[in-house]
Amino acid sequence: MKVTVYGLGIIGASVCASLKRAGHFVLGMNRSRRPIEYALEHGYIDGEAKSFDGVEVVVLALPPRICAGVLEEGAFPSCCIVSDICGVKTELERTVFSAPRRYRYVGIHPMAGKETSGIESACADLFDGKNLVMIRTNETDQEAFVTMERLGRDMGFSRIVVCSAAEHDRMIALTSQLAHVVSNAYVKSPLTGGCGGFTGGSFQDMTRIAGVDENVWTELFHINRACLIPEIERLCARLEEYKSALENDDEEQTKRLLSEGKRAFAQFEENK
Repeated sequence: MKVTVYGLGIIGASVCASLKRAGHFVLGMNRSRRPIEYALEHGYIDGEAKSFDGVEVVVLALPPRICAGVLEEGAFPSCCIVSDICGVKTELERTVFSAPRRYRYVGIHPMAGKETSGIESACADLFDGKNLVMIRTNETDQEAFVTMERLGRDMGFSRIVVCSAAEHDRMIALTSQLAHVVSNAYVKSPLTGGCGGFTGGSFQDMTRIAGVDENVWTELFHINRACLIPEIERLCARLEEYKSALENDDEEQTKRLLSEGKRAFAQFEENK
């Protein structure tokens, strides 16, 4: 298929590279020039796109608010499939379905990435064996959905989860956004600056995603704040239980809390 990917950061460029690896003809589009040059130099794309003319599929790898503007005003070919990889979906669906559109929209969310960003971190195998979330609504064109599902397999995803935009935003608040909040807050301890030599795997696991792109993640947090705030509140309440057990020197309560967490983790491992 002929595909244009607009936005050549780590995810967008990896979409390009993985689809090109699978034999698709891939064009790249970006607001700044350097990522286009990098993608051409590294063989991630077959060429640069100046418009969306003549392509069958467009993938928007842009921040949510910019993506919404392109979905609203983009000059897409009639019946073209337009997808996005944003980490929030409800707001984008409102944009798409607020008026009749010539294109066919299918939202997706690759559950893959790195603690680094930018096209320099992209690679063709980023999605291999990973999960892909696909959004389906009553308005979704079934043929377009099947095409995007096939492209997802071509990118290397081994598991595809189908849900509504509302369910996606609820789950992502827990599995992605809360994790970034916690990591970023955790590393702010006044002890962090002098902890070199005292760190092991647990510290690295907790801090791996602390170095967020504050512009991207601020936008994601605030657009999805109705789902994220309750998750922060529930986490704070659980932490208070541990704090209370320690303040009261109640070892039995601490043991119960740890046991509950262990069982919750075992259940997750069994069902993931």
